[in-house]
Amino acid sequence: MSGLEPCTLGVDELVLRPWRSEDQAAVWALAADPALRQWNARGFGSPDEVREMVARLADWSGGDRASWAVTDAVGTLLGSVSLHSVDRVQGDAQLGYWVASAARGRGVAARAADAVCRWAFAAGIDRVELYHAVENAASGRVAAKAGFTREGRLRRSYRYGDGVKHDELLWSRLSDDPPPALH
Repeated sequence: MSGLEPCTLGVDELVLRPWRSEDQAAVWALAADPALRQWNARGFGSPDEVREMVARLADWSGGDRASWAVTDAVGTLLGSVSLHSVDRVQGDAQLGYWVASAARGRGVAARAADAVCRWAFAAGIDRVELYHAVENAASGRVAAKAGFTREGRLRRSYRYGDGVKHDELLWSRLSDDPPPALH
């Protein structure tokens, strides 16, 4: 697998670009969204948490994560997509995303997830996993649209923003799976 170097990806009218410190104000403005707070364990609780989250997302130096701010063509922040827990030996990684409430229902997350999977596969990743709380049905719709296959349920797997450990659904997409018909 080649190195994880910050890069910009484009898909339709979406731009996936590396995070910048200037994004903090836009993220903080989105932080009032109850869904973002519910389905993300951290990052949206205070301006300091937002600052730390954006700094973490902008940092590709460890070689085990790559994160993009998802914007429209004029630069409005629509969401985030990250490839994390990259295991170069196994060729595995995990995918996470969130979308601003105003951008939901437009295929933003599915198209961004697909673009990152294609990028990861080209970089040598063979398997991308995606986890979401069972109650987060919207995330399941995104996974299916982005070409992931549901594999199973993990009991009390992850503590989300409400402080409760939720069961999660596990999905995967393999490098030789057929790509989704999104475009």
